[in-house]
Amino acid sequence: MGQLSETEFQVTITLDILDEEDQEAPSFLLQVRYPDEYPDVAPHLDLLGAQNTPSHEHFSISDDRDQLLAGIQETIQENLGMAMVFTIVSALKEAAEQLIQDRKDSAAKVHEEALLAAEREENKKFHGTQVTPETFLKWREGFLKEMEEKERQEEEERLAELKRAKVKEPVKLTGKQLWQRGLAGNGEEEGEEDDGVPTEGVEKLSVEAA
Repeated sequence: MGQLSETEFQVTITLDILDEEDQEAPSFLLQVRYPDEYPDVAPHLDLLGAQNTPSHEHFSISDDRDQLLAGIQETIQENLGMAMVFTIVSALKEAAEQLIQDRKDSAAKVHEEALLAAEREENKKFHGTQVTPETFLKWREGFLKEMEEKERQEEEERLAELKRAKVKEPVKLTGKQLWQRGLAGNGEEEGEEDDGVPTEGVEKLSVEAA
C-alpha cells in the first residue's frame, strides 16, 4: 500500500493466473480517496497501470478499467456504512482474473474449432463429399452431359474418317498390272478354248483323218 495523503492511497493488486505459474503475474494499482462521508458513501476509485508490470495478451488495465469498476458497484452498495477497501480489492482481483480466464477459454475454443474445421476438410479428401439426393442429381446431370458430348465427338470423328476414305485418290496401276488384271478377267474362258494349244489346226487334222 502506498500512502498519498491522509485520505488517499494506492493498493497494488497482483493477479493469480491459472497455468501461468512460471510467468510473472500481471498487476495493476487501485487508487482510493476517501470522501468526508466515508464509509456512508462510496470512496472515489481509479485503476492505474503498475510500473514495470509485464503486459498480458488477455488483460490491459487501460482497456478493462471501466468494465472492472462497473463490475464492483454492487459490492460497494452492499458494503456502505462499513470499511470496504479490503472487500473492493478482493472483488477487483477476482473480476480481473475471471476476465482473463474467460478470454483464454474463448481463444482456446476458437483454436479448437479451427483445428476441427481443418480436420474436416482433410477428411473430405479421404471420404469424399457426402451423397445426398441433391448432389446425386447434380452429378447425374453432369455425367449425362459428359457422355453425350463424348458420343457426339466420336460420331464426328467417324463421319470425318468416312469422308476422307471416299475422296481418297485411286491407285494408279502400271501397264503390266493392267495387263495382268485383264488376264485374270478372261483367263477362265481362254483356258477352256485352247489351254495353250492351237485349236484351229487340231480341228483340221480331225476332219482329214475321218
